[in-house]
Amino acid sequence: MKNMSRVEINKATNHSATERNPYMRPKDSATLILIDGKPGNHRIVMGRRHMRHKFMPGLFVFPGGRVDRGDGLVPTPDALHPEVEKKILSQMKGRPTPRRARALALAAIRETYEEAGLFLGRKSAFETNQEDWQAFADRGIAPCLSNLRVVARAITPPGRTRRFDAWFFAAFTSEIADRLPEGRGPTDELEDLHWLSFDEARKLELPRITQTVIGELETRLRNDPQLDPTTKVPFYYLRGDKFQRDLL
Repeated sequence: MKNMSRVEINKATNHSATERNPYMRPKDSATLILIDGKPGNHRIVMGRRHMRHKFMPGLFVFPGGRVDRGDGLVPTPDALHPEVEKKILSQMKGRPTPRRARALALAAIRETYEEAGLFLGRKSAFETNQEDWQAFADRGIAPCLSNLRVVARAITPPGRTRRFDAWFFAAFTSEIADRLPEGRGPTDELEDLHWLSFDEARKLELPRITQTVIGELETRLRNDPQLDPTTKVPFYYLRGDKFQRDLL
């Protein structure tokens, strides 16, 4: 993905030049990559976006989505690891606050429940007045943040009708406290949920950034199997007509 031209990016993402909004600012969003299995035999959960979606219809992705206004208000029994919080705050535009950083992580957890039916956290008394989090309260599951790790960041190129400043978090399946028996989330945003090896995932129809992050994560797990929070992570963005890869 690094050094791809704008034309190559548009072709890779099926983006039409007629679908442009030069003034759209990227919105905070978060994705969660759940990792199962032992080193050398890892699997990750992915699902296919419903064809009715205007943004990346029919492509396989990780659970994730926009940060909701109430996400930062949800109580948690722990906090982001200090190195993870510092990494996020150092990159935030506007007002970089700890609440905004934790809202990213909580959005990733919420979206993983809504799209994949998986509850990340621990069994504990949990109360909130945020409607989207009532399923956690009903099951007595408090969302936990301390074991989430940032593995990548990417900003949708300018000109798109939908733009996201997306943070990719990762966690191991030991963080799953419960799951819906249906094997999917209460929304129908993701279909065909599967636990896949990295090789199996690469054979799917993927957004270019998802394909890139899969490769980055596979390499990182090989060299850093515990996902050390101090490890630098890739940041993808467009500068001029070329995609850049920095390290955060």
